[in-house]
Amino acid sequence: MTPRDATSLLAPFLAEPARSVVLCDFDGTLSPIVDDPAAARLLDGAAQALVDLADRLADVVVVSGRPVHFLEQHLPTSISLVGLYGLEGRRDGRRWEHPGSGAWREVVEDLGALASVSGPSGMRVESKGLSITLHYRGAPQVGPEVLDLARLLAERGGLEARPAKMSVELHPPVAADKGTVVERIATGTAAAMFLGDDRGDLPAFDGLDRLAATGTHAVRAAVRSAEAPEEMLARADLVLDGPVEVLSLLRTLAA
Repeated sequence: MTPRDATSLLAPFLAEPARSVVLCDFDGTLSPIVDDPAAARLLDGAAQALVDLADRLADVVVVSGRPVHFLEQHLPTSISLVGLYGLEGRRDGRRWEHPGSGAWREVVEDLGALASVSGPSGMRVESKGLSITLHYRGAPQVGPEVLDLARLLAERGGLEARPAKMSVELHPPVAADKGTVVERIATGTAAAMFLGDDRGDLPAFDGLDRLAATGTHAVRAAVRSAEAPEEMLARADLVLDGPVEVLSLLRTLAA
C-alpha cells in the first residue's frame, strides 16, 4: 500500500469505528475488470469482508455506475448500495431514486434506441433506465467515434456525457455524482474512505477534499490498474494493487 503510511491513515477507523464510513466502487475495486461487463463477479471473500466491516463501522456503501438491480445480484442485502453515480440506491432493504432523475427516463430510453442503430460497429449500448453507457472495450479502435456520438446524443437530449473506463456515460443533468454521494453519507463522521479505480471516481475524491476541510479524516484510496487515470493515482493517500489488496484492506479494517 503506497504512497503514505497505511498505519496512520487507518488508525482513526480502528479507534472510532462507530463514527467511520467506507465507500467503494464495484468494477475494478471489488470485482476484477472483465471484457464483458455482464460477467463481472465479486472477488472471492469480498462479500463476507463487507458484511464483517458493516458490522463494525457506522456504514459501508458500494457506490457504482452500475444500476442497483445489477448490484443486488452480487452484494449482500445488509450492504447499502448507490447505483448510477447517485441516481438510485438501496438502503435498509428499501429502494430510492434521485428526485430529479425520473423525468428523464423517456429521453434516456429514446436516446438509447437511437444509439443502438447509429453507433459504430463494435460499440455496445447498455441501457440502465436512468442513464446509458456506450461501451467500446470490445473495439477500442472505435473509441473516438463513440465519444463523438456521445457528445451529439447528449446535445440532442440535454444529457451530460461523462467519459468512463473504455466507455461513455450519458446522464440526466442532475446534481448527482460520487462526490455528492460521499458528502451526503459521510458528513459529520470522524473518518471516511473511498476506494475506486476510474475517472468516474474522481468526484468522490473531490467530496473527500471538501469533508477534510470540515475536520473529517479523509482517505482517498486508488486501485491501480493499466487503465487507472494518473490523476487518481497522484491524488491518492493509498494506492492498492488490484482487488486483492482491496480485500486485504477491508479485512484489516474489520478486524
